[in-house]
Amino acid sequence: MAPNNSNRGKRNRVNRNATPVKPHRRKPERPRRVAGAHSAQASLKDRFTSWRQHHQDSLRDALQRLNAARASSAMTILVIAIALALPAGLAVLLDNARAITRGWDGNAHLSVFLDMDTSEARQRELANEWQGTGHITRTEVITRAQALEEFKALSGFGDVLEALPDNPLPPLIVVFPDSTDPVTLRALENRLAKADDVDLVQLDVEWVRRLHALIELGQRLISALTLALAAAVVLVMVNTIRLAIESRREEIVVVKIVGGTDGFVRRPFLYSGFCFGFAGGLMSVALVQGAMWWLGGPIDELLSLYSSEQSLTSMALSSLIILPLFSGALGLLGAWLAVSRHLGDIEPNF
Repeated sequence: MAPNNSNRGKRNRVNRNATPVKPHRRKPERPRRVAGAHSAQASLKDRFTSWRQHHQDSLRDALQRLNAARASSAMTILVIAIALALPAGLAVLLDNARAITRGWDGNAHLSVFLDMDTSEARQRELANEWQGTGHITRTEVITRAQALEEFKALSGFGDVLEALPDNPLPPLIVVFPDSTDPVTLRALENRLAKADDVDLVQLDVEWVRRLHALIELGQRLISALTLALAAAVVLVMVNTIRLAIESRREEIVVVKIVGGTDGFVRRPFLYSGFCFGFAGGLMSVALVQGAMWWLGGPIDELLSLYSSEQSLTSMALSSLIILPLFSGALGLLGAWLAVSRHLGDIEPNF
């Protein structure tokens, strides 16, 4: 069968008139980039958890190391305790002395001795005349007979006084002023000394003023002693932490090699310093309380001989809390100084 020429011609005409199709070219593939290491952003909660966990581990490590070297730790704690117990004990004794003498200013009075030949009636007349005038609140009359009986009871020389032909004691008027101001007391003393039938005026509160001056001086000395011994505690702690850093030099180098920061390395030593100081403060409290208990009996007996209702008191509750915390702060300061000075010298050598 012969091919159909008409159909072939149509196909040829269609092919000649059609738009030529361009061949599709594939784009060359770009080389894939190899993904490298990238930092992950930790949340604030995770950071706080890590920070808290490291603090707990540092405190646990400090306590374990303190327990592992019991002998050397006990010696260091005892040195801190003795250094702090001395000013703390003196401060407690000074507070007791201040409490005992606190009400003595209210008993300030002037002893006005009259002439020996002054009658009892004249003595009472002068007392009534002075009472309620010129900064005088009240007066008290002590006759010669009363003075003699009181002197016999207090001195123990009753038999000797009985052998005397006459009463050697003058009539006395005790004057109680309304103020303890030194200028007022001096002016009152001078005014009474110029009165008739007055032989001598004695201000019986001068020794109390001297005692108060001594107490103030003692307070200054205790403050200076506290500063000196606090500096000694810091130096002891600096030396202790320095030795601890040297004993752990290789460990510190390894931690720095793996990326540990100075803060990470510093933290366990700071906790060690605080634990040493806090333990020393607790022991100093025990030493002071034991000393107060040991001295309490003799001091109370001495106060009773002077007809005083006061008794020796121990450390206040605030002092029991403040002293260990203050000692811990000193230990922390000493550890910080030691770490800041010696930690920078330890660096890995590659």
